[in-house]
Amino acid sequence: MSDPQPVLSLRGLVRTYKSGDKDLHVLKGVDLDIYPGEIVGLIGPSGSGKSSLLHAAGLLERPTGGTVSLGGVEVSKLKEKQRTRLRLAHIGFVYQFHHLLPELSALDNVGLPNLIAGKTQGEARARAADLLTRLGLQDRMEHQPAQMSGGEQQRVAIARALANNPRLLLADEPTGNLDPTTSGTVFQSLFDLARIQGVACLIATHNMELAGFMDRVFALRDGHLEPWVRP
Repeated sequence: MSDPQPVLSLRGLVRTYKSGDKDLHVLKGVDLDIYPGEIVGLIGPSGSGKSSLLHAAGLLERPTGGTVSLGGVEVSKLKEKQRTRLRLAHIGFVYQFHHLLPELSALDNVGLPNLIAGKTQGEARARAADLLTRLGLQDRMEHQPAQMSGGEQQRVAIARALANNPRLLLADEPTGNLDPTTSGTVFQSLFDLARIQGVACLIATHNMELAGFMDRVFALRDGHLEPWVRP
């Protein structure tokens, strides 16, 4: 049996920004493969380039150099409309702030990506209800964000990110605003659903305790990825 193909493959990824009359080299040739159902952590101090790496992997920014491949297809040089379609169909995002629409219920927030993708309202709500139930939010489906706790809101954001059955989930400090107990609950929910759906996950975090539960963890130092050795 052949090895599975990586969902995400980064090769020689370079990201350089202009800072006045100087070049700021944030990523200096990053290589990384992430496989279906695998949860990979990304650690590093603020300003080390974690968000730049996530944005390049998620086709939100074009790398200065190197390639980004999804399912073996090089996608970093596609036109913007093609990149947008790929993000909608294959990539889910979870941020430190949940960014839920305040006027919509949890059910409608989670169903929105399906509607944008062309599903019927019935299909979108059925998928949303399934995800929210899996995340233990079956009693919160009709609640608006202001009626939910921070942990509940973030679980809704996770459900929304998984609504279109993405192949890749990118999370940037998804529990940064939560207390340790709630962080553990939210992470466990994310892990369980990712495993069940076979989603490849890349999660940037400062939480070293939670990083210890991931399959692999890399530290971003001086623009390069280094395997993190658990203490």
